[in-house]
Amino acid sequence: MIRMLTVSALAAGLAACATIARPIDIAAPVQAGDSYYARAAAAVQARAAERAAKPAKNVILFIGDGMGITTITAARIYAGQRQGLDGESYRLAMEKLPWSAFSKTYTHDSQVADSAPTAVAMTAGIKSYNGSIGVTQAANLRDCASAKATGVTTLWEMAEAAGLATGIISTARITHATPAATFAETVERDWEADADIPAAGKAAGCTDIAAQLVAWTKANGDGFEVILGGGRGNFLPAAMQDPEYIVQKGRRQDGRNLAEEWVAQGPGRSFITDKAGFDAVSWSEGQVLGLFEPSHMQYDLDRGKSGMGEPSIAEMTRAAITRLGRDEDGFVLMVEGGRVDHALHAGDAQRALGDAAALDEAVAAAMAMTDPDETLIIVTADHSHTLTMAGYPQRGNPILGLVKEGDKLALARDGKPYTTLGFANGPGSICKPAAEGKWLCERPDLSNVDTTALGFLQESLIPLGSETHGGEDVAVFAGGPGANLFSGTIEQNEIFHVMARSLGLTL
Repeated sequence: MIRMLTVSALAAGLAACATIARPIDIAAPVQAGDSYYARAAAAVQARAAERAAKPAKNVILFIGDGMGITTITAARIYAGQRQGLDGESYRLAMEKLPWSAFSKTYTHDSQVADSAPTAVAMTAGIKSYNGSIGVTQAANLRDCASAKATGVTTLWEMAEAAGLATGIISTARITHATPAATFAETVERDWEADADIPAAGKAAGCTDIAAQLVAWTKANGDGFEVILGGGRGNFLPAAMQDPEYIVQKGRRQDGRNLAEEWVAQGPGRSFITDKAGFDAVSWSEGQVLGLFEPSHMQYDLDRGKSGMGEPSIAEMTRAAITRLGRDEDGFVLMVEGGRVDHALHAGDAQRALGDAAALDEAVAAAMAMTDPDETLIIVTADHSHTLTMAGYPQRGNPILGLVKEGDKLALARDGKPYTTLGFANGPGSICKPAAEGKWLCERPDLSNVDTTALGFLQESLIPLGSETHGGEDVAVFAGGPGANLFSGTIEQNEIFHVMARSLGLTL
């Protein structure tokens, strides 16, 4: 949570680093003594000393959850082919940003990361444990007391203290790992509502993430101006019917209605739950909490099919920039395409590419609405997945289709065709349980299967109920003031330091 920021020796250091002099003094964040923080700060400082870095008024951080290099490449082809264009030579909006780098995603305790500590790397400048949010390497997992003692100061907290406007957008639950990394401190990322915390944890004073969001808005400046995403159930009491789905109720066991509590904290606040409510907001003033689903928002390719309306990620981004851009001091915004990750876990490449393409539309919207001389835009991923792109498909072959070479189906050694996209593991495994605890691994014949149909699961090898993350580096694309500090291969937690330095929020 927020700490008192009182250091007065900021101006000279900021001038030397070519940053904006903010209206209040900013101290080093509480995690400044962490070894990961110190090394990343030094690395960015060294690059800043070599390159002139302009100050930024605003920062927009786009995170495609799980959007690894293969997903970006496939999404590029998918987006182009969907428009009737040459997919291979098509350029996503994110690829038009002038600076890029590779980001190393390992965490303090794992070669392959989950979304919680990788988000914290970007929001607070450290590396920590898989499963934790907003705590340093000194924390003990599932020990709430250690969470309170090892909590961090996020860029969003620093921005609020400096008088900037702030916002978070996600197509996942707003209490999910990535958006929660802007405000929460917990040793268990799954404690999104009080119903998720075991009795022993409650007795020890553990606080759920949804409750922390409401408490955060009380303590830090005037709180988020814009909060848009899913996860409504974590804010509503278990006895309350969901406003859209008559068969669903809230999840909170403590009887609290956190949405009402959030609205009551100050004038000009509103809570919306659907597209009609979203469209009715003027986006010229006030603070908005928009929770459009009880859990995650719909995949972009499914949006609207249930009859329940919800805005696209591009629409939410435009609305947020409209509102935040009215703050003369500037703003900090996170936009997460959270369901890219979920579709990949499901082995569903088409829905993953649909959400990646939707995120790119949001990037394009942000680029069109902001001045590249004052807004730093960063597009990256928290981690990768095991999606593969293989075979020798001919130019223009449908990215979701069977591999064709010379207009003929390419056949594997088993005499069967195969798709360009596949997974190393996951629910689409060719291995199925057989008698007496044994497994039979044999590929189905896809000759007469429409692999481009929505819901088709690409083949994988290792049978798992949920496909796993991948551990390879991910891409960083950037444009605007400070973007030139991204190049080569960097530690993921350096992203925080580039953003903070560009905004003038660190020495």
